[in-house]
Amino acid sequence: MFKLVKFVSYTALLVYLSSYWAVAKEISSSNSPILFSAEKLTYNDKNNRVEALGNVEITQGKRILMADSVFYEERRNLVTAEGNVTLLEPSGDVLFAKSMQLSGDLKEGVIRDLQIRFADNSRLAAKGATRKFGNETTINYAVYSPCNDCGNRRGKEPFWQIKAKKVVHDQKGKKMKYRDAKLEVLGVPVAYTPYFSHPDPTVKRKSGFLAPKFGGSSTLGSLISLPYFIDLGPNKDLTVTPTATSKERLQLSTEYRSLQNNSRLDNKIFVAYDSNDKFLGYVDSQYRRDVNDIWRAGVDIKRSSDDTYLRRYKINTSKSLNSRIFAEGFKGRDYAKIDSYFTQGIQETDKQGDIPIVLPMIDYNYQSEPESSGSTTKINFNALALTKTQNTDTRRLSLDSHWTYPTLSKSGQLIDFNLALRSDLYHITKTRNPDSSPHGITGRLHPKAYVNWSYPLTKVSPKVTQLLEPKASMIISPNGGNPRKIKNEDSIDFELDEINLFNTNRFAGLDRVEGGSRITYGLKWGAFGNGGGQSSISLGQSYRFRADDTFAKNSGLEDNFSDLVGSLNIFPGEHLNFNYRTRLSHEDLSPNRSEILLTVGPPSTKLTANYIFFDRQENSEFASREEFSGSIFAKWDRLWSSSFSTIYDLNDDGGVRSLAFDTAFECECFTFKTILKRDFFSDRELEPSDSIMLQLNFKTLGDVQAALF
Repeated sequence: MFKLVKFVSYTALLVYLSSYWAVAKEISSSNSPILFSAEKLTYNDKNNRVEALGNVEITQGKRILMADSVFYEERRNLVTAEGNVTLLEPSGDVLFAKSMQLSGDLKEGVIRDLQIRFADNSRLAAKGATRKFGNETTINYAVYSPCNDCGNRRGKEPFWQIKAKKVVHDQKGKKMKYRDAKLEVLGVPVAYTPYFSHPDPTVKRKSGFLAPKFGGSSTLGSLISLPYFIDLGPNKDLTVTPTATSKERLQLSTEYRSLQNNSRLDNKIFVAYDSNDKFLGYVDSQYRRDVNDIWRAGVDIKRSSDDTYLRRYKINTSKSLNSRIFAEGFKGRDYAKIDSYFTQGIQETDKQGDIPIVLPMIDYNYQSEPESSGSTTKINFNALALTKTQNTDTRRLSLDSHWTYPTLSKSGQLIDFNLALRSDLYHITKTRNPDSSPHGITGRLHPKAYVNWSYPLTKVSPKVTQLLEPKASMIISPNGGNPRKIKNEDSIDFELDEINLFNTNRFAGLDRVEGGSRITYGLKWGAFGNGGGQSSISLGQSYRFRADDTFAKNSGLEDNFSDLVGSLNIFPGEHLNFNYRTRLSHEDLSPNRSEILLTVGPPSTKLTANYIFFDRQENSEFASREEFSGSIFAKWDRLWSSSFSTIYDLNDDGGVRSLAFDTAFECECFTFKTILKRDFFSDRELEPSDSIMLQLNFKTLGDVQAALF
């Protein structure tokens, strides 16, 4: 219904454009020439009337008006187009009418039997439209629908349509007013309002109520939210949303948004009192600012007064809330960042006193321009101040210097020689038991020299290109490098895989270095079809000349020979995609980690399966995991489809984690979807729950959702 008056306005404007004899303002202000053709053009001296008869066509730019006849009465300053009136808009909209009549000053006008086909193939029909006072247009008995062949209803009423007895466009007040409007589905009225209004299409923002949301849950009961939008200016707004529930008290949320030339702010606040008079609150704020061409800064604040508040009110399902203040700069090849972090743990096992506060962390990365020989120098600097309110505080300075000299042999072998020196200085304080825990000042120097070699070979055939690339590297480095006084804060968990196999330091952070001399070797092969299909396989391993107890048991690096890591990818076309990643024991080739992702079938019938398994590493905070998830999607015909998905924990104490089933009906103008879901998740007072979600989407109108839990 937003489009009703928009199209009437198009019609009035184009009829006026057709009256070029009246020297219309729209034409005079346009640089596009007017092209005119008709079988007959006459001037009646007696009536002061210009008559264009027979296949009249008036064109200006990409806008075309066609009619059987067009008349201009000079005395009455009146333009009339009659018979098969058709208007083609540059947007692709097409307007049809039996007749159009408009005064030369655009203040008065009448259109009979109006029909419009929009560029998106939606349609509008009305008995007529009138324009008066120069700023008010009224459409009588209007019907609008975007449906054409939804539900195979050819020759019948559209699947859904909107009917209005009267639609008034107040151009001065920029408002659309509706009288006796109703929504019909399959010819049956399902919604009615005697009156409502909204801003016209020229108004981008205006204060007022937004669409309400309905739902419910076993903990909150039935609920309704009624958002109110407040326009504070062209670049800022505020949305206030009260939410009433049948089991708890009122919740109030606000969202303030602001967009400036060089900054943006999005601030969300949620507050509520539960049935026990306990205050509940949550803040989610994000600010970004471009300081200049080099520097930008930002602030993220996420804090909750209660661990389960977010899940209970279905605000989000985060497992932790991360706050951050940072600034970063980019200049040439250099990068600098000043960062700080604070994390609020909201899981039952979290101990806030053991969660570190980072204030600040400074990074600087320098990379030189290549020398005439091709060599480059890289310097990475890091400074960290890490505090735990009930545990150890860490202060760290780290400097990592690299020199690289790449070469390319005549046979195509790639060899680069590297020298690196890592320097770290630590100050550890405030331990729980200073007598037994490492503390004080300590440091380390860790040099290494290494060479990387690869020999990519290609074979090109008419349909397939193959790539075979053997790779190897050798690192010479002192053993150890991780004194007991250096507490491990950022390198606790890592996973050896084909991605980081050739990294010189496979720890994710800086608190641990990978010492000892070692060699790493691997092989990659890939076949790439001209039609888009491809397959690839990779396999690799490393050998350490001396075992290193820095690596935990089951990490894959605790022995001289590492576990073998590899991947297999098969993608012959869009109907099959298979990915397999693994880490195999170097002793008996038993899997210590496996990941399988399989997608089979055409878009109309698709099966997806995902399997993941990995052993727990000794001293790791993460337990072993074995899990299967899968889904099936089937499109039964042009309109109906269904899908089923599940997550199953394969551990001894596991079982089904979630089940979901949905059925959908979708056509060009309407979507209906039913979702049945069972979650087996529980967290303190939150128990496993069932949900039924109904989603309806009326094209061009919006969504209607209702949830039952």
